[in-house]
Amino acid sequence: MVGLGCWQLGADWGHVDNADALAVLHAAVDSGVTFLDTADVYGDGRSEQLISRFLAERPGEVMVATKCGRRADPHVPAAFTPANLRAWIDRSRANLGVERLDLVQLHCPPTPVLADDEVFDALDALVAEGLLAAYGVSVETCDEALTAIARPGVASVQIILNAFRRKPLERVLPAAREAGVGIIARVPLASGLLSGKYDEHTIFAADDHRTYNRHGESFDVGETFSGVPYEVGVTAARSLAEVATGLGVDTAALALRWVVDQPGVSVVIPGARNAGQAKANAAAAELDPLAADTLAAVEGIYDEQIRQYVHDRW
Repeated sequence: MVGLGCWQLGADWGHVDNADALAVLHAAVDSGVTFLDTADVYGDGRSEQLISRFLAERPGEVMVATKCGRRADPHVPAAFTPANLRAWIDRSRANLGVERLDLVQLHCPPTPVLADDEVFDALDALVAEGLLAAYGVSVETCDEALTAIARPGVASVQIILNAFRRKPLERVLPAAREAGVGIIARVPLASGLLSGKYDEHTIFAADDHRTYNRHGESFDVGETFSGVPYEVGVTAARSLAEVATGLGVDTAALALRWVVDQPGVSVVIPGARNAGQAKANAAAAELDPLAADTLAAVEGIYDEQIRQYVHDRW
């Protein structure tokens, strides 16, 4: 299933005005999207508030997943108290205009949080109170994912998975399938590298994380271009574009279909900055599953050009 990632609608990808953001939401849902992923820190609540406006216009059509924890300053394990969790969740409920959140994910918390029973007891209590329907964890590493999957109350794990970040295929997806935990695949286009639209001369806006976080200056570098050095990614994306051309599809469609085809993936959440992108992304769900020779070609590009830069890091 193809959903919609709503980071772009809040901040950090260059400016998207309110009208364009709402147009993205409408275009995505008109194209069959039923899952939206946001977070309380995307534009300091702007993404959630825009989704609230959309929900008022089209109630009952989508499931909304949000995230909490990155508002902690400093972002340390001690900040993940029951009181803070409740405050973050209450703020998201207000931003989204709902009594009960569909899904709340801990937003890439410090690793020790995943071993803190008090945190998960607090989340269980919030479920029991009816303030959220379910909870999950968004993670940076495969080891963190495996720890989260082992938690009995965790409904979902969100992790970077794309043709340039294949490591979760080895252990994370099989463990999630066995435990009945959903997998939300984020950054499926490697911050746009896998759209095939960028080259060595592309310049991103100063307020775009693809400029200011290229070396991990503000948060984990794995969130920007999936941790692949930009020039390396551009070259590898050209190789993937050749495969896509042979199939008669564009590079982004091939990259998204690759994620959809991975056993255990519940939903993939590409972002979009305009309605056209939202429609194109959703259409990838309608493509035929990729053939074995195509899957082998994609794996070969990873092994030859990408693996050495990312496989042992996350």
